[in-house]
Amino acid sequence: MAFQSGASSSSSPSSSPPIRSCNHDVFLSFRGEDVRNNFISHLYKALDERGINTYIDNNLERGEEISPALFKAIEESMISIIVLSKNYAESRWCLDELLKILDCKETKKQIVLPIFFQVDPSEVRHQNGICGKSFDKLGDKLKDNAKMLKWKEALEKVAHISGFSSAKFGNESECIEKIVQEVSSKLPNRTCLHVVNYPIGLESHVEDINMLLCIEFINETRMIGIFGTGGIGKTTIAKEVYNCIADKFEGSCFLANVRENSKPDKGGLVKLQKKILSNILRDPKVEVDDVDRGINMIQEKLCCKKVLLVLDDIDCLDQLEKLSGRSDWFGLGSRIIITTRDKHILVQHDVGNWIYPMNEMDAKDALKLFSWHAFKRDQPDNDFVELTELALQYAGGLPLALTVVGSNLRGRDIPFWRSELEKYQRIPHKKIYEILKISFDGLDDFEKNIFLDIACFFKGDEREYVTKILDSCGFFAYAGIKNLNDKCLITIDEHDRLWMHDLLEDMGKEIVRQESPKEPGKRSRLWFYKDVFEVLEKNKNLTSIDLSDSEYLTNILDLSRCSNLEKLILRRCESLVEIHDSVGFLNKLVELDFTYCSSLKKLPRSFKLRSLKLLDFKGCTSLEYFPEIKCEMEHLKCVWLESTVIQELPSSITYLIGLEELYLEGCKSLVRLPINIFQLKRLKNVSVQNCPNFEYFGKEVGHNGQSMPCTQPPKSNNPV
Repeated sequence: MAFQSGASSSSSPSSSPPIRSCNHDVFLSFRGEDVRNNFISHLYKALDERGINTYIDNNLERGEEISPALFKAIEESMISIIVLSKNYAESRWCLDELLKILDCKETKKQIVLPIFFQVDPSEVRHQNGICGKSFDKLGDKLKDNAKMLKWKEALEKVAHISGFSSAKFGNESECIEKIVQEVSSKLPNRTCLHVVNYPIGLESHVEDINMLLCIEFINETRMIGIFGTGGIGKTTIAKEVYNCIADKFEGSCFLANVRENSKPDKGGLVKLQKKILSNILRDPKVEVDDVDRGINMIQEKLCCKKVLLVLDDIDCLDQLEKLSGRSDWFGLGSRIIITTRDKHILVQHDVGNWIYPMNEMDAKDALKLFSWHAFKRDQPDNDFVELTELALQYAGGLPLALTVVGSNLRGRDIPFWRSELEKYQRIPHKKIYEILKISFDGLDDFEKNIFLDIACFFKGDEREYVTKILDSCGFFAYAGIKNLNDKCLITIDEHDRLWMHDLLEDMGKEIVRQESPKEPGKRSRLWFYKDVFEVLEKNKNLTSIDLSDSEYLTNILDLSRCSNLEKLILRRCESLVEIHDSVGFLNKLVELDFTYCSSLKKLPRSFKLRSLKLLDFKGCTSLEYFPEIKCEMEHLKCVWLESTVIQELPSSITYLIGLEELYLEGCKSLVRLPINIFQLKRLKNVSVQNCPNFEYFGKEVGHNGQSMPCTQPPKSNNPV
């Protein structure tokens, strides 16, 4: 979120134009008999090692006509390299390629780079000397003056294009090196990252960091660290440096949000190792099986490559050890940039000699950054000069605070500014938490709840998913999320996922913590595992547990001390296998939801749940038995079993005296119901659907007026 560089007047810097999508960086055109096994093979290898995607036609048996696939390859390349050798002009295939390349140069603005290999450009231009003899030889064979004229014009055109002559180089390798450098310089920097909308104050930081990097010392591999508090601009500076120097390396990778993305539910370190390898090698098919194998692969495949690697937002030493263990993992001249809040991690990783501390913005740049967000220009409106000075004092030079406060005040009138700034006076401006909390205090109750839920639970999740959950809480989530985005409290990325800066996340969690600093059970939200454990273990004013979508939850332990529990919601816990027997004896339990717990096998052996109203087993495809009922349960009116492997229900089901409806669908192992089930006086409907092994009742069915519709045909030995 941070520094944004020097704009003047009221027009903000424009973004770069989009890069044309191409399948290949380079198309190689050559006469195979002349150069395939020497110059071309060496050139192709050099381009490939630089990560330049090069199309080469290895077809040794060429027909008379150039193939449509080859024309398509030319069209889909950004650069065409034409190797004009002694016998190039003798091949109608090569000359047709030349016509197509020159056409693409005109119509698609394709870059053309001619290489005069052991021929003089003047020979190509005038078709004399060796080149002329080859061209005349083709003419004698073809006898097509019109076609020869087109090719003649094409040779004249290509000879006038600036290129390389092999005669000017001492050896072939030197020539190839220059060609690769030229191609690299002409390819767009597709690794370029979006930095910020208003790049204020970047230049001096970039200069300082470049001095630490010393990329001109190609015989040294160096790691440097950028450290500072959250919101100070570490990532912004790292992105800007990356954009400035990435094209000086054989491969590069910017690994964003390592702290967040290294978590198991985000793919973990294995996924990050894979990204490093695939980005630098430009190979999306790279596979990494485990972390230890990933370490070896990085060392083996990158030890000879000059690479640029940025590890953004590191928060523990283990991440560095698994992603960039030592300098010798990478080739000479490589540079690794690490951003972190924790200076000690850099010291632990032996980066202590090359670290850059991020400090608050100076007054001039702070004014510009605040003004861009508050006024969409680099200075305040005349009527707001005094109020702007006061706002800058409270922001304390922190880029994030300048952005948030400026955006909060944008478009407001002077009385509103005065009112807001009077409120700011109650909060010490040096405390980051208090500065950021000003924006939170300005939200309505629905927006506050949405913000806290995102901070505590939904950071990184898709907007549609979060909106659906929060709407079920009555929070009007679509409008609330939009307002939070407008106030710069959250961001929505290109994948429609919700994010917020770490400081804002910390602020939200601190707000919840202060609801009850000493008693976690009295807080509105719990996310820290130790607090959750304490609440569950010590039974702290707990009435509801919702662990829906807990991917790694395998069992529910003893809840006997949670005597006040009213709701236990476990929807879509796909790894959940076992529920402790204590759950079956929670007298105040009203809702018990196991919907789509596909691995659930073991329920409590018995239920004594006098208050239970909702019991749902839909989608419990591994469930093998239904608990014994140990007391009369008058509040449970409906039981739905779907896709279970239960064979029969216990006769104690008659204790469900309030049961009105029983649905059994897709239970392929179900054989029978207890005959006494129809003694339940309130039972109105028993529905059996798609249960192929079910044995029908005889005359007893429906003797209390119940109906039992079935879809599968009856077994031959059982009457309907």
